[in-house]
Amino acid sequence: MRIVIVGAGKLGYSIAELLANEEFDVVLVDQDETRLEAAKNTLDVLTVTANGASPITMNDPDIRSADILIAVTAGDEVNMVACILAKKHGITHTVARIRDMQFLSEAKEYLKENFDIDLMLNPELITAREVYRILMTPAALDVEDFASGKVRLFETKVRRDSKMANVPLKDMDMPASVLAGMIFRDHQMIIPHGDDILKPGDNAYFIGDPAEIEKFSARFVKREARRLERLMIIGAGRTGRALATMFEPTDVKVKVIEKDSERCQRMADMLQNGMVISGDGTDIDLLMQEGIHETDVVVCLTEDDKLNLMLALLAKHLGARETVVRVGRSEYVDLMEKVGVDIVLSARLLSASEVLAFARRGGVVSVSLLESAKAEAVEVIVQEGTPVVGHPLKEVHLPRECLVCAYVRGEEAAIPNGDSVLLPGDRAILFIETQFSQKVIQYFKGRDRA
Repeated sequence: MRIVIVGAGKLGYSIAELLANEEFDVVLVDQDETRLEAAKNTLDVLTVTANGASPITMNDPDIRSADILIAVTAGDEVNMVACILAKKHGITHTVARIRDMQFLSEAKEYLKENFDIDLMLNPELITAREVYRILMTPAALDVEDFASGKVRLFETKVRRDSKMANVPLKDMDMPASVLAGMIFRDHQMIIPHGDDILKPGDNAYFIGDPAEIEKFSARFVKREARRLERLMIIGAGRTGRALATMFEPTDVKVKVIEKDSERCQRMADMLQNGMVISGDGTDIDLLMQEGIHETDVVVCLTEDDKLNLMLALLAKHLGARETVVRVGRSEYVDLMEKVGVDIVLSARLLSASEVLAFARRGGVVSVSLLESAKAEAVEVIVQEGTPVVGHPLKEVHLPRECLVCAYVRGEEAAIPNGDSVLLPGDRAILFIETQFSQKVIQYFKGRDRA
């Protein structure tokens, strides 16, 4: 399958890298030759120096033969034009990055119908939703919902003083509808068994019924931890504004700090309950004055990764209970976690996950990249005639790098065992080591014919 990516910026590069690693045939297009240099030197992709929103470019044989076009330049209008031209030149599927929140809130269906855009990406909104979900679940590093909310994934870090540490999984008295699906230890993925234990510092992933997951997650909450009452957001860019408005219907007290006066005013116009402070997030006197030592969570959302790290460490030093950082460069995730940032999210990886699910199509509903894309949680619709259909899972001989951790049939979700039999139309949720994802998914949806 050939995929054209228009825009070789940070997001375009991340998507190109992910798709190239999946062995898709990737063409990266940008007018700026210097932006293409990094991809030329490090990725197995074809680069084309051209205007991705030009009819002449679309006539290029390497481009018009594509199956999917993904337009992720910094300009919404450019991305929309590129998608329109792609469809007119025979490219079947299109994806556009749309940064303007007004477009998405007021004209999303119009854009889909009239511009024929199959998938719209807004990295800032995707990130804000992810932060919101995590903050509303105590002790969570990550929360993902599958099968229209019937199955929930919960990730947590095992603390040294946790009652769950050093206890065999079989002795944890987990609800029947909750499964310990994966452990990440020292950058290695472990598919756990009953005799395995959770060690301090592990990232543990549990999956199952959302209500039971919520109850079970409380076991990982420190005794002194409170529910979220006070939230401070540093940075009133697109992500900060989206996140602050999500908390408007709740009783969480939100303070937003932003030094740009125009952004402050825009944020203030959007909030009825929250407070907006014009000032520098690095100003210790200001932070103390605004009660950072009483704040439950500080979310750092400036455009500067290094500044976000400094802000998070400063917030912790001044007494904030928990810190969340949005990073642009995914390679910073591990570093920030090592130096004490509680939750680190890569906006690029979150967006790339959506693109990857779209590119795989053929039954793949969603892809969540975990542990800096070392592992995945995948929701796939089981296809007729595939190896898993009609056989007990213990007889299918699935690759050891994967685990079927839940499935949904009709309205009912279940945790499978070796005797469970999957049927066509079932939604299976899988944990997979990323490098084996293509091999594993073929067991459920078959080989792509495109």
